[in-house]
Formats: sequence, structure tokens, C-alpha cells
Amino acid sequence: MTSKTIRHTYAAAGVDIDAAARAKALIGKQAKTTHRPEVLSGIGFFGGLFELKGYEQPVLVSSVDGVGTKLKIAAAMGKHDTIGIDLVNHCVNDILTSGAEPLFFLDYIAMGKLAPEQVAAIATGLAQACREVGCALIGGETAEMPGLYAGEDYDLVGFIIGVVEKGRIIRGLTIKARDAVIGLPSSGLHTNGYSLVRKVFDADEFKKRFSELGRTMGEELLEPHRCYYHQLKPLLSRIKGMAHITGGGLVDNIPRVLPEGVGVRLDRKTWMVPPVFKLIQDRGNVDAAEMYRVFNMGIGMVLICAPDDVSELMGKLPEAKVIGEVVKRAGEARVVID
Repeated sequence: MTSKTIRHTYAAAGVDIDAAARAKALIGKQAKTTHRPEVLSGIGFFGGLFELKGYEQPVLVSSVDGVGTKLKIAAAMGKHDTIGIDLVNHCVNDILTSGAEPLFFLDYIAMGKLAPEQVAAIATGLAQACREVGCALIGGETAEMPGLYAGEDYDLVGFIIGVVEKGRIIRGLTIKARDAVIGLPSSGLHTNGYSLVRKVFDADEFKKRFSELGRTMGEELLEPHRCYYHQLKPLLSRIKGMAHITGGGLVDNIPRVLPEGVGVRLDRKTWMVPPVFKLIQDRGNVDAAEMYRVFNMGIGMVLICAPDDVSELMGKLPEAKVIGEVVKRAGEARVVID
């Protein structure tokens, strides 16, 4: 008796090539709306082509990041059209700290089971955020990996390339004691601290309305990561250093732009901490020091400038607050929050 030969297919193994083709077509449609004249290839070629021109001493500035477990909130709420905004804005802010203009962006989307409509929703957010800052969505990768991602789990990663003239790079090298520290407000958690939030709140509470927030917890947590590019682009010549307040909070991110020998002293009474952070702290019994290392606590971007430039910056940034000053370093701590 002979055994019947089994014919294996990729689809039976969990990978739908036709779904991948549909997803890529939907992404391509969105990506096309972001293209600049410098883009020489469309979505689908093996490499994205971008012609760099118009600069005398161009320095490319790159960054890569993900959205983290904010994706779990998006899945719980069934809302995926803003998560791409988070990703682009996070990356744009990162390279902005060097004074860079965003040029082009690439994304990586990986799922256990490819859902073209869900991918299209993600791409809508990516394209919207790219258009708003003049950044071309030039390519990426969409991967279906059954067995690696369970259920509706997926991952989203972004890669950005920007450019700045060599003589205009912002690196914080001239920062000194008595310089002012200015904070720009965040729009909430941005893209950090969600693993702790998911420990503090049960998943069924994401759809619960909280009076302190004026909306559901899920809506609050999905508020898109704020982009500071258009606000700060005209003011870069007045700024000595910038810190994007992401993972590690104010405590870990500000030192990344400080030269040796100095630290900063911040006055927490100078800005209002949004209610969501108090909810998290109270519900989770989280120590204040832990909160300031995990979350941005209402400050999404920190600027450091000379005292003489404070008035001009504050006049053109109506939401900004002077939250502290640069001091001579004393001891191990480089950021002291009073």
C-alpha cells in the first residue's frame, strides 16, 4: 500500500502571497501622495531612489524606532489609523534635535496573518504624517510571519533619513551654566511607557470613560505623538541643544545633549502635568522618581538656549514654558527635578 503524497503550499503554511500583493498596492497608493521631486523610484522597486541636491555640505542624519506596545492599545481599540502618525513623528523629532530636515521614510510592518485593510489603515497614518513634514514615504517591507506573531499581534518600525548643512548641526557643544531650559508640551504619553500602563490598567478599562480625561482611557492613550518640526524649524539658529523626551523621560534624555561639566535643574511647578499621568501614578502606586524616568510627564521636547534668546523663543512658542536652567554639574545626577 502506497502513502498519498502531500502537496504543500505557502498559503497552507500561513503565508498569503496574494494578500501581500494587495497590501503593498494599498501602501503604494498612500506613499505616492508623499513623494517629492527628488524621488526617482516608486514603491515596488528593490530600492528607493532619492536624489540629494541643493546643499553645499550636506550631512545625512538617520534614525530608526518603533511604536512599542502602544500597538496593543491600538489592537484593543480596533483603531490603527493613527499608529503610523506616532511612528513618523517620533522619528522626525529625533533627527530634528540635530537640526535636520526630513527627506524620506521607510517602514517595516510584520504580522502573523496579513490583513490588507489593517495595513492600509496603518499606511494612511504614515502617509499623513509624512505629507505634513514634506517627507517622502519611499519604501519599506510588509512581512507575514505565522508562528512568530500570535493572533492579531504585529510590529511596526520606521527608518528616517534627513539632512542638515554641516555648519548648522545642533549638538549642544556650546551649552553652558545659566543657559535656559525650555519645555514644549507633549500630547500625552507619545510612544513610551505603555508596558507599565498595561500592567496598571486592565484591557477592559481602555474603553471606559474617565472624568479626569473627558474621554476613554484608550482614546487618551492613542493620542498621536506630537511633531515639533514646523514650530521649531524657523528657530533653530537660536537653539543650542534639543532633547526629544522619549524612553527614559527627562532624567535620561536631557543628558544626551549636555557637554561635560554641566547638568540641569528643573522646577516641576513650572508646567502642568496632564491628568493621565496622575491617574497612572495613583492607580499603580508608582513612585514619583519612577514616573519621571518612564514617562515624559507632559514635556515632549526640551530646548536649551542662551538667556538672551529666551524672550524671542517664548514669543514665538506660546505653549512653551521655562522649566529650568543649566547648572555646573555637582555629583552623579545630571538632571535634578525640584
